[in-house]
Amino acid sequence: MSEAVYSTDIKEVPLLKRGKVRDIYDLGDKLLIVATDRISAFDVVLPTPIPDKGKILTLMTLFWFDFLKKEIPELETHLVTANVEEYPEELKPYKEVLKDRSMIVKKVWIFPVECIVRGYITGSAMKEYQKTGKVCGIELPPGLKEADKLPEPIFTPSTKAEEGEHDINISFEEMKKIVGDQVAEKLRELSINIYKVASDYAEKKGIIIADTKFEFGELNGKIVLADEVLTPDSSRFWPKEEYEPGRPQKSFDKQFIRDWLKSTGWKDDVPPPEIPPDIVEKTREKYLEALYKLTGKTL
Repeated sequence: MSEAVYSTDIKEVPLLKRGKVRDIYDLGDKLLIVATDRISAFDVVLPTPIPDKGKILTLMTLFWFDFLKKEIPELETHLVTANVEEYPEELKPYKEVLKDRSMIVKKVWIFPVECIVRGYITGSAMKEYQKTGKVCGIELPPGLKEADKLPEPIFTPSTKAEEGEHDINISFEEMKKIVGDQVAEKLRELSINIYKVASDYAEKKGIIIADTKFEFGELNGKIVLADEVLTPDSSRFWPKEEYEPGRPQKSFDKQFIRDWLKSTGWKDDVPPPEIPPDIVEKTREKYLEALYKLTGKTL
């Protein structure tokens, strides 16, 4: 296990933004995105890092970029390179910290919506369904149980909240008002297509992708897939062999940390507690197992 990287300090290039997990540096016409080992739950960054988590997220994203380009040839991504040997001269002193946890990407204008696709009902969607019979304005069949597979994947966008704020689920009609009709239609079509292709592949590898969220941007009039893709931070991954609707599922994702945080009695108006070493290790193991099952790679 390598030493955890909670944040980076690259002095030679300007820091553009420190997100919940990523440190983003400005390289002029491109960006350097570094996935740290920070972990967030309920939109709050926890004080304890998960060693190697940033590497796992990056390796998984790179795998999916490559896989999806082959499966959906018209799909464009923002990736330029993740090979540190090809990085600019001023980043060479940081090769060790950047290896496997960073990407140089094109600068794209990010659409201000999260593109969420759900193939199964759980989480906030289950709560909304139990109250209204709908999710983001989409009517669903009556009698669905926790973790039931939906007849067809549904597209349930949300707003993109500032750090510390919560994303808010919106209807497709509301999304159209934010990004325009044509873009909204295209983002929905792309999101569902990517989800179907990826979830078919993942099931063969023993993982159910219950839901996931994508970020898209625009560059020279084209829609571009950006940020992380189909990772345990942006998706719910369930072990297929243990799947049983009607109850919460075991998972390879952040749900483990969310459940632990809830069990501490933490309320979101106070700083979150440190994560105990055994929970850190179990979380790391779950992320590593997901990486290995999906990509055949390990660290």
